[in-house]
Amino acid sequence: MTGTRGRPRHRVRIVTVVVVSFLLLLVAGAGWVYLRLDGNISTFDADGLSKDRPGAGVSGQNVLVIGSDSRAGGNAELGGGEGDVGRSDTAFLLHVYGDREHAVAVSIPRDTLVDIPPCRLPDGGWTDGQQHVMFNSAFTVGGSAKGNPACTQNTVERLTGLRVDHTVVVDFAGFSAMTSAVGGVDVCVPKDVYRGDLNPNLGSRGELLFRQGRQTVSGQKALDYVRVRHGIGDGSDIGRIQRQQAFLSSMIKKVRSQGFKPTTLLPLADAATKSMTVDPGLGSADKMLSFAMSLKNIDLHDMKFVTLPWRYDGNRVAVVQPDADALWASIRADRTIDGKDAGRKGGGDGPSPSASVSGAGVKVSVRNGTTVDGLAARAAASLRSSGFEVTDTATAGSQDGTSTVIEFGPGAAADARTVARLFPGAYVRGADIGGVVVTLGRDYAEAPSSAPSPSPSSSGAPGGAPGSTPSGARSADDDPCANLSYG
Repeated sequence: MTGTRGRPRHRVRIVTVVVVSFLLLLVAGAGWVYLRLDGNISTFDADGLSKDRPGAGVSGQNVLVIGSDSRAGGNAELGGGEGDVGRSDTAFLLHVYGDREHAVAVSIPRDTLVDIPPCRLPDGGWTDGQQHVMFNSAFTVGGSAKGNPACTQNTVERLTGLRVDHTVVVDFAGFSAMTSAVGGVDVCVPKDVYRGDLNPNLGSRGELLFRQGRQTVSGQKALDYVRVRHGIGDGSDIGRIQRQQAFLSSMIKKVRSQGFKPTTLLPLADAATKSMTVDPGLGSADKMLSFAMSLKNIDLHDMKFVTLPWRYDGNRVAVVQPDADALWASIRADRTIDGKDAGRKGGGDGPSPSASVSGAGVKVSVRNGTTVDGLAARAAASLRSSGFEVTDTATAGSQDGTSTVIEFGPGAAADARTVARLFPGAYVRGADIGGVVVTLGRDYAEAPSSAPSPSPSSSGAPGGAPGSTPSGARSADDDPCANLSYG
């Protein structure tokens, strides 16, 4: 009887040993995977980031994604730009809302005329600021093969008034490998595309690259699809952006359909990290995986793609105001492009903008930047009711402000973020002042308890051209053949 009872226990011990051994192998394997991914990741020097940056938002997270077409390294055989200097032909700012259930990616056309702030050079020196120059020239500052992601980040922060939490640069080789890792991406081509459409300097139509209609592409073919510009629509970069947004939507849909499983994510992560350059805040496998997993609850329909409101300015692109300011203001306030509040859900990290605000010990000055009488007094009363000490109220030097601006001096960043919770959508930025100063804009005059959101009737470009409005937005679940090209 004793011997009979002993055999099951012996088998249990064997099973236990096998299970423990298997778990040890899993742990060791996970460690190897993390070491491998960590070894893949390159970071750029954060010393190049501006010292005069917007304050952190009350909610949500902003990630700048830059596509580089440098011919350096393995990119040469994939058809990058001329020379070894990294160039940025694709860029978008991804905002993940505080509820982690909505996101919007705002494409910034490469030819957009912007102001570029001083940027750090590879030798440690700094450039002078530039005015009214092409957006993609920020990435070339310093002439480095890796480009200048810090300069592009500084430029985006200056353009938007939003603090960029992370920046990611993806080169040709990385993009090509990622599309292969997911088994190809479904796309739609509005017409037959030839080699001459991809390279207008070829001198002939060349070979047929894509037949009109739906198809699955990966590797070099995927790269050709997102790069082609001429021969479709008006041949503009704006039209190319439409197709790039459709491609990203389709790729997200493909990854989601395969599930957030190691067999899906690890090959993709391996391919991505080999050809990515990121800021130090994303410079490890666990940080990148943590960020990726934070997106898993976003429904495809709630992942939106829009383009910065634009119009042609000769052969360049100009930003359309006040549409652009309204878009950035809604993002700062964590409101979706159709006006929904997408701040943190109950139980999330930190306070939400609507939570009770205590201004005890915080001093603030208020300026009326509009022609609305009594606006500074109204804001001062709201501040005092929350415990803030209002040191003075006055009229600003200019009364045509669109958005409310909160400026802070050395050591007052935390106070400025507290003040910002009473002014959703306000710009928050450092300045050479003492304490905190609020300059009220028309957004506060029109809706003192909320920030403006883009008007449903506004247009990103004259003549009905597609822009950053709900009607011009693409969702990740949209038909890949819909809204493919402007012109």
